[in-house]
Amino acid sequence: MLFDLRGRGRRRTVQIIYIGLALLFGGGLVLFGVGSGGGGTGVLNAVNGNEGSSAASFASQIKKYEKLTRTNPTSVSAWEQLTKAQLHEAGSEAYVVNGQLTGKGRELFSATARSWERYLALNPSKPSLELAKRMALSIFQRGGLDQPAAAVQALQIVVAAEPTNGTYYAQLAYYAYTAKNVRVGDLATAKALTLVPAADRTRLKTELEAVKKNPSGGGALTGKTNGKNVSVKKAPNGSYTVVSPSTTPAPATGTTTTKK
Repeated sequence: MLFDLRGRGRRRTVQIIYIGLALLFGGGLVLFGVGSGGGGTGVLNAVNGNEGSSAASFASQIKKYEKLTRTNPTSVSAWEQLTKAQLHEAGSEAYVVNGQLTGKGRELFSATARSWERYLALNPSKPSLELAKRMALSIFQRGGLDQPAAAVQALQIVVAAEPTNGTYYAQLAYYAYTAKNVRVGDLATAKALTLVPAADRTRLKTELEAVKKNPSGGGALTGKTNGKNVSVKKAPNGSYTVVSPSTTPAPATGTTTTKK
C-alpha cells in the first residue's frame, strides 16, 4: 500500500473550528469549493459541522465513555466512542475565540488527541473513517492543535479508505509538506494530480509547490474569492487575509494606458 499505517513505531511519530480550505491554501482552490462567496461546498465544509445536539449531552457522553475506558482500557469501542463524543463537544463555539483556541479549548482538543492515540494504539481492524477525517480537519489543523504530522497519520487512513478521492490526497500532500515529510508529500501530490479535474491541476500543483518550499507559511499565495483572483497571506491565528488583487500583467504593446 502507498501509505502504510502498520509499521511499528509510526503511531506516535506520524500523529469545531472553521475548516474551509482558506486555512490550508488561503482559500485558493476552487476545487474544494472555498472562497466562492456562497459558503463553500467543498469536502472540508462537508466533513465537519455542528451536529446540533446540546453540549450537556456531549458532556454526559464524555463522562460515560471516560468511565468505560478506565474500567476496560483495552476496549476499542469505548475509546472510539469517547473520541467521537469529544469531537462533538469540540464543535462548540465556546472553545474557539477569533480563530484561536481558548485555554479550555486546548485542554479539550488535547484530550481528544490522546483518546484518538489510545484508540489507534489498540490496532482497530478497520479504523473509523469518520473519526480520521474529523481529527485531521479539526483537531490537528492549524486552527486547532497545529500538529501536521498527526494530520498526516489520520489522512493516510482516509486515503486508504477512499483511494479515488483527489481532495483528500491534496490535503494529505499539504499536511505532509507542512510536517516536512517531503516523500509522502510528493507521493500524495502525484496521486492528487491524477484524480482532480484537469482544470484544477495547475492551480493545485502551484499551491502545493508553494507549501513544499515554505512549510511554515508566511508567504503570499494566489487565491480566488467571489470569482476574482486575489493575493492572500496567512495571519498569526492561521486564517488568511487578502493582501491585494492578484492580476496577470498584460503583454507589452508599446503604449501606456491610464486608468481614469
